[in-house]
Amino acid sequence: MPAKDIQPNNGSEVKIPSTGVDAAAVVEAVAEVAPVAEVAAVSVNKVTPGRKLRGDPARRGGRGGGPSSGGPQGQGGQQRRGGPRGGRSDSRDRVKPEFDSKIIDIRRVTRVTSGGRRMNFSVSVVAGDRKGRVGVGLGKGGDTAGAVEKATREAKKHLIKVPLSAQMVIPHAVEGKYGSAVIKIFPARGSGVVAGSSARAVIELAGIKDVCAKFLSGSKNRLNNARAAIEALKNLSKMSKDQLKVNKLQSS
Repeated sequence: MPAKDIQPNNGSEVKIPSTGVDAAAVVEAVAEVAPVAEVAAVSVNKVTPGRKLRGDPARRGGRGGGPSSGGPQGQGGQQRRGGPRGGRSDSRDRVKPEFDSKIIDIRRVTRVTSGGRRMNFSVSVVAGDRKGRVGVGLGKGGDTAGAVEKATREAKKHLIKVPLSAQMVIPHAVEGKYGSAVIKIFPARGSGVVAGSSARAVIELAGIKDVCAKFLSGSKNRLNNARAAIEALKNLSKMSKDQLKVNKLQSS
């Protein structure tokens, strides 16, 4: 507003000619409104709290699941599987099985019929608790999963108890034969498990330590080699090494 439009009235009040409003009242009103504007500007620039601080369970894009949505949901409002974080808590609560199993051989067998060829699977499995019990099983089926289940069940049915010392070692050397497979197993202090092929699986799942195994035949059949190792472990005596030496001296 031009300065010429503002004229003094009675020497103390200044009025705006166009509106007739007292200029001093306008100045006081502006002074009162200024702090409020500053506070509003500060509140606008202040960072808003996050979702967790606000207590808002919803997420952007409709991925969150609160009480109204009926539990955790995925993108597009679909129900997520596995619970929180993909079901990690369930895997921690999983109970460890009593017996460990290891597949030593898988063969695909083809049978020719009038309708064509039919393929089955033959699986050999060694099962043991690593505490002296071990067994070998053979399973057959149309798929590998069914064959492995049958072989594991048969191996658990034919478990043997290996007489071991407190240090989990065998008392003496033994030999075993199954079919054309011949094996010799003898203790070897401080050398660990020295064995190959399917004999190593049998020895490890039986829990035997400081032992050496040697195949005396040229058989490459892993199932027969494993069963030969089982036959050798069956020949172990429950007598200690000192008792065996005494019996040997008496017999000689």
